[in-house]
Amino acid sequence: MTESPHRWVIVAAGGLLGCVAIGAMFSLPVFLLPMSRDTGWSVTGISTAMTIGFLALALASMVWGTLSDRWGPRFVVLTGSVLLVVSLALASRATSLIEFQLVFGVVVGAATAAIFAPMMACVTGWFETQRSLAVSLVSAGMGMAPMTMSPLAAWLVTVYDWRTSLLIIAAIAAVLMIPASLLVRRPPVLEAANAAGAPADAEGQPDMTLGEAMKSPQFIVLLLTNFFCCATHSGPIFHTVSYALTCGIPMIAAVSIYSVEGLAGMGGRIAFGLLGDRFGAKRILVMGLLLQAFGVLGYVFVSQLSGFYAVAALVGFIYAGVMPLYAVIARENFPLRMMGTVIGGIAMAGSLGMATGPLAGGFIYDSMGTYSWLYIGAWGIGLGAFLIALTFRPFPKAQPAMAAA
Repeated sequence: MTESPHRWVIVAAGGLLGCVAIGAMFSLPVFLLPMSRDTGWSVTGISTAMTIGFLALALASMVWGTLSDRWGPRFVVLTGSVLLVVSLALASRATSLIEFQLVFGVVVGAATAAIFAPMMACVTGWFETQRSLAVSLVSAGMGMAPMTMSPLAAWLVTVYDWRTSLLIIAAIAAVLMIPASLLVRRPPVLEAANAAGAPADAEGQPDMTLGEAMKSPQFIVLLLTNFFCCATHSGPIFHTVSYALTCGIPMIAAVSIYSVEGLAGMGGRIAFGLLGDRFGAKRILVMGLLLQAFGVLGYVFVSQLSGFYAVAALVGFIYAGVMPLYAVIARENFPLRMMGTVIGGIAMAGSLGMATGPLAGGFIYDSMGTYSWLYIGAWGIGLGAFLIALTFRPFPKAQPAMAAA
C-alpha cells in the first residue's frame, strides 16, 4: 500500500508542537535567577516548580496516551495546546511561590504531556518505511527548543521582566500550537481498523492485551531504563545555565550553551535513529547510555565558556540521540493500537526521572554552594541506566510473523 504524503505533514506538526511545548516549559531554567532576585523566592523553591512539572508530566503521560488511542491524537494535542497557553499566562501572574509551583508545575507539566507521547505514537503509525527517520525528525523538532525558545526567553528577560516574558511565550504558543494541532490525524491503518471494527494489524505482539503489555518484562525494563536515563541528564540540563552563571559567564552567553547542546542534539537524534535502523535500536541505546554517563561527568571539569560548549555538544548529541530509540523499540515490540499507552508509560517513567534533577541540583547548590556533586551523582545514575538496558530482551520475532500470516 502506498504511504500517504500527509505523513510528512504529521512529522512537521509534531516537531513544531514539541518544540514550542518543551521550549515553553524549559523557559523556567532561563528565568530561574531573575525570578529569584525579583521575588525573593529561593532557587530550590523555584526549581521545585520544575520538579512538580515533571511529576505532572509523568502522571499525565499515560492518561493522554490512552486518550489518544481511544479518541485520536488531534483531540489530545489540541486540548493540551489550549491548556498550555492558559497555564503559562496564569503562571506569569502568580503572586506567591506556592501558586507558581502549582500553576506552572501541575498544569504546564500536564499540558506538555499531551504532546510528546500522542505525537510519537501517531508518527510511528503513519510510517512503515523510514520510521526511524520520521521519529528522529519529530524528536529533532522538539530538540530545536534550546536553539529557539531558550534564546528567545533569555532575550525577553533582558528586555522585560520575567512575568511579561512568560506572558509573551504564552501568546507565541497560542499562535503556533493551536493551528498545528488541527493538522494532526489518526494513522490510516487505525482509521481503517476502527471502521471495520477489528484490531489494527501491527508489528510486535498483535494478540497481546493491554494488561499483558503492562506486565511484560520488556515494558518494565523500558520504564526503568528511561527513568534512569532521564535522571542522568535532568540535573545537568536544568542547572547548566545557573552553573555557568556561577562561573562568571554572562546570561546571554550562558544560555547559548543550550543552543550548542540543542544543535548537537539534532544531529544526535538523526544519527542515533539511523544507526538504530542499521545495527539495532537496543544495541545503539545501550552504547548511548554508557557514553551519556561519562559525558555528564565532564561538566565537573569545566569553568570556561569553551569548555561548556565542548561538554554540552557531547552530552546533547548523546542524550538527544537515545530519545527516539525508545519509540522505535516500543513500535517493534507492542501493537500499534496501544502505542499511545505504551509510549505514554515510557514517557511517564522518563518524566519521573527528569523530576529528580531540578530539585536535587537546587538542594545541592543551596547546601554546598557548588554543582560538582550533581554531575558526579548523574554519572553514577547513568551507569545504572546502562546496566538496566543490557537486560532488555525483545519479543520473539516469530509471533508477529504468525499474526501477519
